[in-house]
Amino acid sequence: MEKVVIIGSGCAGLTSAIYTARANLEPLVLTGAMPGGLLTTTSIVENFPGFSKGIDGTEVRVEMQQQAERFGAKIQFGSTVESIDFSDQPLKISVDGNAVEAQTVIIASGAGHRHLGLPSEAKLERKGVTYCATCDGALPAFRDQPLVVVGGGDSACEEATYLTRFASKVYLVHRRDQLRASKIMAERTLSHEKIEPVWDSEVIDVMDIEQDKVTGVKIRNNKTNKETTIDCAGLFIAIGHVPNTQLFKGIVDMDDEGYILPKKGQETNVSGVYVAGDCSDRVYRQAITAAGQGCAAAIDAERYLASIAQ
Repeated sequence: MEKVVIIGSGCAGLTSAIYTARANLEPLVLTGAMPGGLLTTTSIVENFPGFSKGIDGTEVRVEMQQQAERFGAKIQFGSTVESIDFSDQPLKISVDGNAVEAQTVIIASGAGHRHLGLPSEAKLERKGVTYCATCDGALPAFRDQPLVVVGGGDSACEEATYLTRFASKVYLVHRRDQLRASKIMAERTLSHEKIEPVWDSEVIDVMDIEQDKVTGVKIRNNKTNKETTIDCAGLFIAIGHVPNTQLFKGIVDMDDEGYILPKKGQETNVSGVYVAGDCSDRVYRQAITAAGQGCAAAIDAERYLASIAQ
């Protein structure tokens, strides 16, 4: 039986792993299908303390993983949690058809990309519709072509700025008349000669003209209701995230949007089960706050294990 099982391998999960491993608890980290989570889709992290020149998101994940392994953490790559039973001790987890029992579980399952919800978006996903510029921006289909980014926060601005390396032009479509991004990120984006903002507008359809690939998007102005078309080779959607918590619905307390609600510290309503990172944090959603919550969850789990051992 495991003392600690950590579900997720982003900043929250790997920080939990570092702390519990240093406490000689030999945590088992279940990475899921996307080791490192959304941080690995970030080209450059400039606001994580200790890296004055910035650092690649994947590099952060690798360094944290190696640090956790150095102290005895066990990393299980590509593992998918299929079901859970937290009704009694030991806590039970089904992982790729195998049963895992644990005294404590730290949920650090992160969040996924929010979709527009258009039928054409789903039809053309991976055919020009994408949610990660750093993953797909350099593809030949997008080089020297006009591209569209949807969103108005830091993520959308980063996507748009990154795409200027490859695109002939980047249209930034936002439903309001000003960006929600931080001041420095907004200024950097709007001052770029390749980026053209499209204010007060929403994408209402993705065009393919029977070519089975994106050839443009139809947008509607929210103030005038006028519809226009932007010719483009790709649509990059950056409109926020959805917590990856469906597996825990009805088992741990969460709000209407699926964010897990800790009861005390990082402890959930289920004894021995803790939460950290973007699957719980709907306010800050930063790598550094996820790491801090991962630290807190690990300390809470360590103290819980000490209390039941007495």
